[in-house]
Amino acid sequence: MDTVTRKQLKITACKARMGIIEGVANAKSGHPGGSLSCVDIITYLYFNHMNVDPANPKDENRDRFVLSKGHAAPALYAVLALKGFFPQEWIRTLRKSDSKLQGHPSIQYTPGVDMSTGSLGQGISAACGMALGAKLAGKSFRVYTVLGDGELEEGQVWEAAMYASSKGLDNLVAVVDNNDLQIDGTCAEVNSPYPINEKFKAFGWNVIEIDAHSFDEIDAAFNAAKQFKGKPTLILAKSIKGKGVSYMENQVGWHGTAPNAEQYEQAMAELSASLKELEA
Repeated sequence: MDTVTRKQLKITACKARMGIIEGVANAKSGHPGGSLSCVDIITYLYFNHMNVDPANPKDENRDRFVLSKGHAAPALYAVLALKGFFPQEWIRTLRKSDSKLQGHPSIQYTPGVDMSTGSLGQGISAACGMALGAKLAGKSFRVYTVLGDGELEEGQVWEAAMYASSKGLDNLVAVVDNNDLQIDGTCAEVNSPYPINEKFKAFGWNVIEIDAHSFDEIDAAFNAAKQFKGKPTLILAKSIKGKGVSYMENQVGWHGTAPNAEQYEQAMAELSASLKELEA
C-alpha cells in the first residue's frame, strides 16, 4: 500500500471513530467498544476494496457487506455516511424511534445496508447465501462479513462455516474481530472459541491472521483472499476493543455503555488531536 492511500485510510477511520462516539453519545446507548475495534476493517473495505457506489446502492453487480455482529452498527453507519450513502447529520439520530439508523442494521430503512442483522450467528449464514447466489447466477461480485469473536459461540456460525467450505465459496471472506472481550468478560472466561485459526482450518477454510489496525496487513490479507481459489477465506483480525479512545481500550465495560458528557468531550478531544496529527 502506498503512503498516500495509507494516510487517507487512517484519516477516514479516525473520522469514522468520531462518528461512532457522536452517535452513541447522542443516543445515550449503544456499543462503542466493538464498533471502534472493527472500524478500520470496514473503512478499508468501503474506501479501498469493495465495488460499491452510493449513487447506485442496489446495483446487482456490487460487492456485498454483512455486519454479522450487528450491535457494531455505529461503525457501519459512520463509514456509510462518510462514503456518501446518507447525510452525516443522520449519525446524531442513532437509535431514535423515528431514525433510519436503528441499534442494529436494517436493510429496510438504511441506505447501503445489504442485510438486516442483530441476532448473532445469522449474518454469516446470510453471507453464505449471497455468495452461493453469485456462483449460481454467474456473477462476479464478492461477499464480506464481519463477526465478533464472542459470536463464534453460536452454533449457527459453524454450520455456516461447514456449508461455505462444502460449496467452495471462494467469493466469501469472513472477518473475525478478535478483541477477546464480550459483554460478560473475556471470550476465554465465558465460553472459549480458541483456537479460532485451527478450527476454521479444520472446517476447510483458508485462514489469514492480521493486526486489525494495520492497513498494510489488512490490504495484503484482502488481496490474498481475492486471489485464493477453491475455499472461503477467514481473516482472523487481532483487534483492541475501544481502539482510539484511551479510557475505552481493552475495557470490557465499554462493550455496551455510552459515554457521558465529560467522557464524550474527552473522547472527541483525543480523536480530534489524532485527526489533526494525521492531516498535518
